[in-house]
Amino acid sequence: MFHGSMVALVTPMHEDGVLDFESLARLVEFHIENGTDAIVAMGTTGESATLDMKEHCSVLREVVNRVHGRVPVIAGTGANSTTEAIELTRAAMQVGADACLLVTPYYNKPTQEGLYRHYKAIAEAVPVPQILYNVPGRTACDMLPETVERLSGISNIIGVKEATGNLARGREILERCGSKIDLYSGDDATAMELILLGAKGNISVTANVAPKAMHEMCAAALRGDRTQAEAINQRLIALHKNLFIESNPIPVKWALHEMGLIPPGIRLPLTPLSAQYHDAVRQALREAHVL
Repeated sequence: MFHGSMVALVTPMHEDGVLDFESLARLVEFHIENGTDAIVAMGTTGESATLDMKEHCSVLREVVNRVHGRVPVIAGTGANSTTEAIELTRAAMQVGADACLLVTPYYNKPTQEGLYRHYKAIAEAVPVPQILYNVPGRTACDMLPETVERLSGISNIIGVKEATGNLARGREILERCGSKIDLYSGDDATAMELILLGAKGNISVTANVAPKAMHEMCAAALRGDRTQAEAINQRLIALHKNLFIESNPIPVKWALHEMGLIPPGIRLPLTPLSAQYHDAVRQALREAHVL
């Protein structure tokens, strides 16, 4: 249903942390002009953890309205409360999101049975297409392939974003689930290889600053053209690394400000990129030919 380069969109903010909807609108146009295949709003990279419910829904509404059906919009609606996740998912459907991305519940460490019941409850409560999201490095909760397989039998659970960077894990999900569920990379550094294995695309941080190259790399990998995909990916490798030199989205927001696309705002407890890393991120932007 969704494929290619799907940007995990930042949420622009002024220096005082107030949301900047003008810059958000410009970012949407920037991505559509440069071939981004879908926009994921209000995920980890969008600082969803620091926005209240009203702000969260306002950003989703603005992105959906600005996109106006030109590409799919996927809304981040995960929470560590099943009730809250249902509320956010329902709100995203109401503003017109094409699908929702639901991170595993963080901090409270559910069992695999708890994960299954959590996602099943959301899917049954809200009929919008839903994508599971596994990122144990952030959540302290690892959704195992057998749980993904169980959930793949639910009709409106249509995909899983696997952000472990573990290709063997991705291969196992593909073997277990077949065509019942789409696999997406959530790790830019290994995305090309995972797509060549059979994943349908990449939910990408790098695409924020290099949307055209990420679109072209994903498209080449989707058609099985390893040579072309590797040639494009080679100039993105430094970005894949250095956009995580501090916690995401610290480096990517600094990079977008350096490119003149957004103000410097980021909300506590995150802080602006440390000065010692400016040159490394700036050089990665140059290697990707976007600065």
